[in-house]
This record gives sequence, structure tokens and C-alpha cells, in this order.
Amino acid sequence: MNKIASILIGLSLTLGLFPSCGNKPKNTQAEQDYKRAARYFVADESFSPILNEALDVFLYSSILDTLEAQYINEQDAVKKLMKLQTWLAFTSRDFTENERQSLIERKYMPRTIPIAYDGLAIIVNNANTDTCITVKDFKRILRGEVTKWSDLYPASNKGVIDVVFDNPLSSTVRWCVDSLLNGQEFKAPNIGAVKNSAAVIDYVEKHDNALGIIGSNWLNDSRDTTNVTFKKNIKVMKVSRLDTATPQNSWQPYQYYIYNGNYPLIRTIYALLNEPRSGLPSNFAHFMRLPKGQLIIQKSGLLPIQYGMNIRDIIVSDK
Repeated sequence: MNKIASILIGLSLTLGLFPSCGNKPKNTQAEQDYKRAARYFVADESFSPILNEALDVFLYSSILDTLEAQYINEQDAVKKLMKLQTWLAFTSRDFTENERQSLIERKYMPRTIPIAYDGLAIIVNNANTDTCITVKDFKRILRGEVTKWSDLYPASNKGVIDVVFDNPLSSTVRWCVDSLLNGQEFKAPNIGAVKNSAAVIDYVEKHDNALGIIGSNWLNDSRDTTNVTFKKNIKVMKVSRLDTATPQNSWQPYQYYIYNGNYPLIRTIYALLNEPRSGLPSNFAHFMRLPKGQLIIQKSGLLPIQYGMNIRDIIVSDK
């Protein structure tokens, strides 16, 4: 070996003993705070069925990276986002102007990504034969102007209307207050909330005077790949925009009736993003807008924001 080669090899071995300045791991407080907030996203509990499925697909090819879901009520989800405890929240509303401005003043760039349309479903017990309702009468129930089933349906023997929501701070409650009651609080004397959407379904199944309100993605019968049947243990009411509801002018929150606007109780699902870099939260939010993410939304029974639906006539049997 010549002298020059020996010197080069020795120099390489010597340099190899020292870590490269460019590869020195960051361990600043800011970096720790970022990583802590990037470990998970938050979402209103009513969106958990579609987000769980989408997250499984998103992380399927990931070996080292992980992203977790934390399902809470919408109000607390937004609070966590504003406190920089997470970078991503799924809600049924956009940032308010004050929230957006607050983040901008702190040198962040809040972004809003609409991902789907959801039908807010009104459900009743299987023993209830009154299954058509107007938006007007639904508002009257929430305002406390109507308290008994017989006030709407004179032949009904179901007694007091027992209204049940998923959570007092959920997106479902906020949407009804903001979009139906113009910001006024509920006045119904027999209105309450349980723990989550599954508990609403369970409550309505066991109480023949109950009326529950949940997101329509909780209703799909997993046995039906066409998304044209709902769970068999409760009934989904048909809702009409007109002053009198009939089977001909009322609609259930099927995907097609959300698509053509026949169903009147429609809300948008948003990904609220505030991540300062392109990490897993940002990637997952954008994944929900990509074809694979939109297909998951479509298969869940909701309407994808970028819909390319194939419309087919299907006969549904009650047998």
C-alpha cells in the first residue's frame, strides 16, 4: 500500500469516530413539544367509525411511524388544537375567525381541509310507528314547544318525547344549536346526553319513547356492502323540508339523498390542521382527500367531498 493511501485510510477511520454535526439529533424543548403533539390527532367521537378504518389503511405500510386517534367531544378537540397539544382535529366546523387569527399571530398557518358530508340522523325505537318528521317539528321539539309524541302524531301512545344526544359538547349538539336554532340553547325539558353515539343507539333500542340524534356513519349495517340498509335494532326517521311530512316528501340520510340534497340535515366534516411541518398529522389529513381516503368515506355511507358516484337502482327488501 502506498503512503498516500495509508494516510487517507487513517484519516477516514479517525473521522468515523466523531458524529457528524449535520446528523446530530435535535433535542430542544420545541422539538420535544412538536413530537408530543404529532403523536396523535383528536376528533369528535361521532366520526370514529370512518377515521378508525382510514387510519388502519394509512398506517398499513408504515413500519416505524405511528399515529394515534383520540376521540373526545368537538369542543375539547378544538381546545387541544388551539393549545398546541395536537396538530390535527376532525370536526364539523371550520376555525372561527378569532381562532384562526390567534394561531396566525403565534406564527402558525392554520388550514382547513373539507373531507366529507355527513347526514345527521334522527332515530326512534322499532316499536314507534311514526317515522316521518319535518325539520320544523324537529326544531319545535328541541325548543320545548312539543313535548309529547301525541302533540305531533295524535294517535301515538308513546308518551313524553325523550330526546337523547351523544355528548353535551359534541359536534351533533353544536350543529343543532347553530344550524337549526340560530344559536339558541335547547329548551326541551326531557333532553339529555349519554356518553357516545353507540350509547345513543343502545338507549333508543331500549326506550320506545326515545328520539336519538347521531351521525349517519353509525347507522350502516356492516352486512350490506351497498350502503342502502341501516341497523335493524332501531328505525331511522325520514325528514322533510315541508310543513307536513309524508313518505313521499321525506328522506332518510342515505348517501344518494345527501348527494342530491333531498336530505335536509347535512353537515360538513373538516380536518383542521395546524402542523408547522409536513409530518404524519399533515399526511393523514391530506390522505383523507386522496382517492383511497375518499373511497373509505364513500364505503362508510358518507358522501366524499370529491364524489364521483355511480348511481344504480337497487331494490331493498324488508324481509
